[in-house]
Amino acid sequence: MADIQDLTLDIVQSIEIKAAVGDAWKAVLSRLTSENSTPDNKPMPMVLEEWPGGRWLRDLGNGHLWGFVHVIKPPNLIEIQGPMFMSYAVAGHLQLRLTQISGGTEFLLRHRVLGMIDPSHRACVTHGWDYLLQSAKQLAESGA
Repeated sequence: MADIQDLTLDIVQSIEIKAAVGDAWKAVLSRLTSENSTPDNKPMPMVLEEWPGGRWLRDLGNGHLWGFVHVIKPPNLIEIQGPMFMSYAVAGHLQLRLTQISGGTEFLLRHRVLGMIDPSHRACVTHGWDYLLQSAKQLAESGA
């Protein structure tokens, strides 16, 4: 029998970006959509419908739904609920929060999951989200 530790995942990561919050927001949305790629740099384009109830899905022609936009408050907050990359029975919540700080923006990511989480996903998810943070930072700071 699984205990609560086996059935939950709670990841919190943050990074400081030397860019205005609006520029960081654009970089994050770009990384969540057209500029998305895997940590080994393989393109993985996504679609994000930027309104409450909008979908976030992989752009595979026929689609692979990752979640629904729960909250969107540009340029500070987006929350998505759904299984994300886990194609099995889990409940997931992703929160991306951008806060203007002295010298730039703090980008905070929190991903919570409840369900029978595949051990390979548990092992790789922190690395994958770190890649998102780092690549959004690089994009925002480059001014692209």
